[in-house]
Amino acid sequence: MNLKNTVSRRKFMGGLALAAGCLGLRPESELRAQMPPPETGPGGHDLSPSDYDKLAKLCFNENPYGPPESVRNAMTGALKYANRYGNPDGGLVEAIAAHHGVTRQSVLLGAGSTEILDVVDETFLEGGKKVIGVKPTFASVYEFARGVKSDSIEIDLLPDHRQDIPALIKATQENRQDIGFVYLCNPNNPTGVIVTKTEVKELLDGIPSDMPVLIDEAYHHFVENPDYATSVPYVIEGRPVIVARTFSKIVGLAGMRLGYAIAPESLIARMKPRSIASINALVKWGGVAGLKDEEAQAKVKATTLELRKKTTTELASLGYEVLPSEANFFMVHIRRPVHSVIGQFRQRGVLVGRPFPPMNDYLRVTVGNADEMGRFMAAFTEIFPAGNGAVAAKPA
Repeated sequence: MNLKNTVSRRKFMGGLALAAGCLGLRPESELRAQMPPPETGPGGHDLSPSDYDKLAKLCFNENPYGPPESVRNAMTGALKYANRYGNPDGGLVEAIAAHHGVTRQSVLLGAGSTEILDVVDETFLEGGKKVIGVKPTFASVYEFARGVKSDSIEIDLLPDHRQDIPALIKATQENRQDIGFVYLCNPNNPTGVIVTKTEVKELLDGIPSDMPVLIDEAYHHFVENPDYATSVPYVIEGRPVIVARTFSKIVGLAGMRLGYAIAPESLIARMKPRSIASINALVKWGGVAGLKDEEAQAKVKATTLELRKKTTTELASLGYEVLPSEANFFMVHIRRPVHSVIGQFRQRGVLVGRPFPPMNDYLRVTVGNADEMGRFMAAFTEIFPAGNGAVAAKPA
């Protein structure tokens, strides 16, 4: 296999799949559903900067406030290294390791946590091994698998939209010779529903002890539910657990691309040769500052959760079911195909999430700032006449 060419193809396909969601195409397959038509750019890429800035961008689960001042200052200070290859990086790996109580050999940087998912696929799906997880979830991990001529085993969610841990255990045991790793997004994207700490332990104890498990904690920082816990302690125990984190959400660095993996040293050693190490000097310094600025993180979390509660309460009062999210987004049951309304929202200056098969009548909405959420609700009440909502559910 030509690793360089394979990575390039997969990065290209993964980028298309990740970037497309705001356009509302009716899919022939999940991948095609995420690709923009050739004449139109994804999100707002087909627009001028001024027109793009006017949109309420509620489709990519971004942080609407951007990086805090501490991070901006750190990146500005690092501009003096922009012309250097072997520049100082502010000790980012050491800072992450200290933050989690692991060695630096247990940390792997990535251009966003999506690159970590790609690297895990490259590492553990050799020889046609498969990834197993649920659907819907963050589908890039499955698309990357198909990019290396592998495949996925996808388990349906439970009726209450939780991940079916007993079914995952059963399917992993039955297919253990064919599976390269288990994937768990927690909280899950697109539902925002958590896997409890008890369920995570049940999964790890119920599958073969040497089976790698990738736990994607991109939305970890927004969780309030006491039944949730990070899985980093399992790494420290020495279990074959890989925890993926990102600076895109809570720190607001989605456009700068920085994420990382925490895993036992032996797994990181296997993954590292597959990493491209394409992280720029500025964001490394910004990442160190972002880790330290807990006050800024707390402010983003508090504001996001307040606006999420306000918006989901309003939707529930209109008679629409909202799933109990623990993330910076939520899903509302609109009782009509999502692809049929994405364009209507965009006509009103609001970008919302793509379809997530098989939940094709659940709309994923990022929690933006107060102005954006007000614009979303104004558009929603225009598109969905009063009285046509679903049975009200407890707000997320």
